[in-house]
Amino acid sequence: MLGGVSASAALWNDYGLRTAFAAPVPAATVTPAQDAFLDDMERRGCQFFWDQASSKTGQVRDRAAAAGKESRPATSVAATGFGLSALCIAHMHGYLPANDVRDRVLATLRYHWEKLPHSHGFFYHFNDIESGKRLWQCEVSSIDTAIFLCGALTCRAYFTGEGPDSQIRELATKLYERVEWPWMLNNGSTFSMGWRPESGFINARWAQYSELMMLYLLAIGSPTYPVPPQMWQNFTRPYVEYAGFRYISGNDPLFIHQYSHAWFDFRYRQDKFADYFANSILATRAHKAFCLSYKKIYSEDFWGITASDSEHGYTAWGGPPVLRPIDGTVVPCAAAGSLPFVPKDCLRTLMAMKEKYNKYAWGRYGFCDAFHPDAQWYDPDVIGIDQGITVLMAENLRSGFVWDVFMKNPDMVSAMQKVEFRPV
Repeated sequence: MLGGVSASAALWNDYGLRTAFAAPVPAATVTPAQDAFLDDMERRGCQFFWDQASSKTGQVRDRAAAAGKESRPATSVAATGFGLSALCIAHMHGYLPANDVRDRVLATLRYHWEKLPHSHGFFYHFNDIESGKRLWQCEVSSIDTAIFLCGALTCRAYFTGEGPDSQIRELATKLYERVEWPWMLNNGSTFSMGWRPESGFINARWAQYSELMMLYLLAIGSPTYPVPPQMWQNFTRPYVEYAGFRYISGNDPLFIHQYSHAWFDFRYRQDKFADYFANSILATRAHKAFCLSYKKIYSEDFWGITASDSEHGYTAWGGPPVLRPIDGTVVPCAAAGSLPFVPKDCLRTLMAMKEKYNKYAWGRYGFCDAFHPDAQWYDPDVIGIDQGITVLMAENLRSGFVWDVFMKNPDMVSAMQKVEFRPV
């Protein structure tokens, strides 16, 4: 349950971003049954980040078998970033032994600071779980490094004690301050999506509204290698209109409206372009309406698609508009990642899906990544980033925990100030 003035709201006062908090953040209440469901889903998701990470390197597998046993070595630096935040949630709730969690966080940050290959502070997208060796000639990734740093900075703000906690804070700070953000601009006005040693910078850029907000705010807030605040104006903000909804979006999967919101608290704040939290509410409502337009497939109790596994391989489902043919698959993290935006509707479908498909779609780590009941296909895997957005947004609905902790980082508050966020 959310109630009263959040810690992030207090920070806005502390840093002079507003002279008075106009009103308490309204309570987002959940019933005992809903809270028990969310707690179970989070606990299982946190278990993924514990089981499927190396105790030596802290790197988290990109994906793993939903049943738990896994030997594939590929990790994702983004999954590791989500995992660092999930470990804070696990520590706070007591899902895992407190000292073990602290040790894992410290080992993760130390390995990424001392040993994991990087270029100008940016990490490769995929690496071997034990050796840290780059896999598949993947890119040094700007957005995946940003997700990792959001996790590291969550840990920096959460672990406030002495001894190991001070080491966590020091390492998280070093990792953030090592990143040379201007390098990733490659002399352009927007960030490149990445760089490969064999071919140089990727031509594609983060130039249109998406999950990119965290990338720009981290760079603008950097105390060591910042980019000018004017960069915030350089990405486009096109509009989509569907079923009476009008909101900023590209022709993209739903997750683009969720990822930056997992950490940055955009509630009741806007820049000169938009109220992005309200925008994500509209995007979620439009997505639900889009799904329900397929009356023979989806219903109030069964909706939600985004980039995920499918019976025929990884698929970037979107809508509106249609990005890939709609075949009857549902992706639980679509609704889970929007829990703070449209709680009633998202909780209804998630709980109904667990109730109906529990035997096939629910296991050690919660929901499998995706499933298609009519085809009798239930994904044998879970995916780290999908587990991550599920855990973080479920907790943000319940308590605002990730928002409140992350926004204790003064660099992040400063970044929002520099791009002129103001109270709605």
